[in-house]
This record gives sequence, C-alpha cells and structure tokens, in this order.
Amino acid sequence: MAQKIQALTGADIVSLEPQVPYPAGYSNYVPVAQNEFEQRLHPEIKTKLPDLDKYDTIYLGYPTWSGRVPMIFYSLFDKYDFSNKTIVPFTTTGGSNVNESMPYVRELAATSKVTDGFRYNNNDTQLKEFIEQFD
Repeated sequence: MAQKIQALTGADIVSLEPQVPYPAGYSNYVPVAQNEFEQRLHPEIKTKLPDLDKYDTIYLGYPTWSGRVPMIFYSLFDKYDFSNKTIVPFTTTGGSNVNESMPYVRELAATSKVTDGFRYNNNDTQLKEFIEQFD
C-alpha cells in the first residue's frame, strides 16, 4: 500500500526494520509481538530516517497487531522528533478496524497533528479519496 500512496503523492518511502528481525511466519512472530506489548518493550531499530525537517506530512503505515500499533513504532518515535508534523496513519489488518489502533497512534504522536486513519481494503478508489484530503 505504501507504493500506492507514493504513486499518488510522490512521497518518499522508508521501511521500518528492527535491529533483530522478527521471526518469519504469523505463528512465530505473534508470541514475540505479544511479549513486546506485555513488557512495553521498544525493540531497537535498524532504519535510519532522512532529515525530517524536509517533511510536513508523514504517512505512517503499519500492520495492526491485536488492535494495536506494533511496539517497534514506539522505538521510531523515541528516536526521531515528529513534533509539529501531520501524521497520516494507514494500516493493513486481517480484521481490526483502524479506529482500534488510533489511540496508540495518538499516544505515539502526542506532539504532532494526527489525522483520521485509513484501513486499506484493496479498494484503490477509497485510498485515492482518502489521500486527496491531504493535497
């Protein structure tokens, strides 16, 4: 979905990678993610972001895990200053509603303006209409 947003906006894409990769396969990473949630762990990130002063709007894409934003995103917000940025959340999920994860996004981005979130359902028309709000 990030590539579709890039095609619509010309935005840069950065993939958030942990220092220690998550195990492959749903049944393998779920216990790791659950432990991160329970222990409030902020796993180290390998990703380096460009100079955020160049950006006013950040499209924040994440998978919804158990109705939440993965803890690695807390690491991202710990490491980088998103103050005064507009954060546009979008998510992919097997069944959760984007609104379930929005309190966590707002917690992460407390010093930013957070827009309504978007859950991608393989409907490119809806995605385009959502993105056009921010042009």
